[in-house]
Amino acid sequence: MKKLCLFFILILLSHNTHIMAQNKAKILVLIHSDNGGTYELAKEIAKGMESENNAVPYIKLVKTSQNPTLKNLPVATVDELTSYDGIAFGSPVYFGNISTGMSEFLSKTVPLWTNHALEGVPATVFMSAGSGAGKELALQAFWNSLAVHGMVLVSNGIRGTEELNKAIPQGNTVLGVTSMASLKDVERPTKGERNIAELQGRNFAKIALALKDTHPKKTVAVAENHQNFNEILKQKNITLPQVPKPAGNYQPFIRSGNLVFINQVALKDGKIFNPGKLGVEVNEQQVKDATKVTMLNVISVLNEAVGGDLSRVKQCVQLTGIFNTKDDYTKHADLMNVASDLAVEVFGEKGKHARATLGASSIPVGSSVEIQAVFEVE
Repeated sequence: MKKLCLFFILILLSHNTHIMAQNKAKILVLIHSDNGGTYELAKEIAKGMESENNAVPYIKLVKTSQNPTLKNLPVATVDELTSYDGIAFGSPVYFGNISTGMSEFLSKTVPLWTNHALEGVPATVFMSAGSGAGKELALQAFWNSLAVHGMVLVSNGIRGTEELNKAIPQGNTVLGVTSMASLKDVERPTKGERNIAELQGRNFAKIALALKDTHPKKTVAVAENHQNFNEILKQKNITLPQVPKPAGNYQPFIRSGNLVFINQVALKDGKIFNPGKLGVEVNEQQVKDATKVTMLNVISVLNEAVGGDLSRVKQCVQLTGIFNTKDDYTKHADLMNVASDLAVEVFGEKGKHARATLGASSIPVGSSVEIQAVFEVE
């Protein structure tokens, strides 16, 4: 009998928990963060949303990040925006405007705009600034973009200003909290900036809950040729490495018009993978393994070049493989097939390319292979 009573109590608690969850606002905290400053504010915003049991926040990125503190955060899709009761947008300040990453994400929301899908949905904004100059311009630019969607813009007002330390510069504005990330003499965000962010989240949660169910949630199929490459890579068990840092006065990639130019060697975890000359220090299989490592580096750099959105790759134009071989070696094409196959595995028909392969008496840093790549991107 006691077990039966306990069973019904558990069912009742589960039912009540489900009802309580339904009575909370579901809020997306959508951010682009370069060095983690915007993410720190986002965590305080989310903390405020949860503080009075009014909302369930979900922090997501607009694009993937290689930053160790950000790379495990989920990435939002455009079509999921309509499923939330409110959205808090966070971005770094770029020259008095929203960041490139956030701008690129918002540019994909045209189908939502044409279908009035975000009209009446509450929105609030927060930003991480450098020197602080231009932050109001950036916040206003953010508001302008969201106003076009017909979103209900929730300002922060002057709440929390009484607790700011007036002896140090602060990033507060009435339009939304900011942090002045470049001032290194104090921790950023400061205690005062974090407090205002929490208050902003708390206030926004109340409004989102009050407006919950007052705007119909529309399902809009965002017709994009934008495949979810994160899922593709996951399905194929392909993990992109961190972008190798240049060892000299050059860049990992250069973009000229719609073309991206990349050169990479077989660097893995800070060391050259299977170094040496084919037929002397390494065999063919080891060079093939090094070729795969090198091509993964190429794709990782390309991913950075397109802002974490590999769907913007229109075509792999050219791959050139250079191999550290003896003078009489002639099977360079077999070695390079590893890189070509990987390009097609990731990008499908767009991965097919023109190709050149050649041998060299030596390759920088002792690598057994170097790959030069040219991609056309949006």
